Amino acid sequence: MIRNVVLVKLKPGQDSAEVADIQDEFRRLNCPGTLSYTIGSDLGLREGNWSFAIVADFANADAYRAYDRDSAHNRARARLAPLAEQIARTQFEVPRDPFL
Repeated sequence: MIRNVVLVKLKPGQDSAEVADIQDEFRRLNCPGTLSYTIGSDLGLREGNWSFAIVADFANADAYRAYDRDSAHNRARARLAPLAEQIARTQFEVPRDPFL
C-alpha cells in the first residue's frame, strides 16, 4: 500500500469558506485504487503547525500515479495552489499487517 501525505500551509488571510470548498472538492475525488482519503484542518493545539493535511492510501504505486494524473485532482490542486504559502508531500510504502 502507498500512503500519500500532503501538508498545506496557507497564506495569511485566506477565506475559510473557499478553503473548505476546495477541501470538499478533494474529498469528492473518486479515483480507482484509492483505499482511504482523509482531509483535516489543523486544530491549533500547537503554534507553528501547518493549515491542513491530506492523507490518502492507494492500493499500489500505479493507483497513486493515476490519482496524480487525474484531471479532477489536478483541477483541485490548481485551485489550492494560489492560496498556499507552502505545500509539502511525500509518498511511502506502508507494510502489510502480517495478522490480516
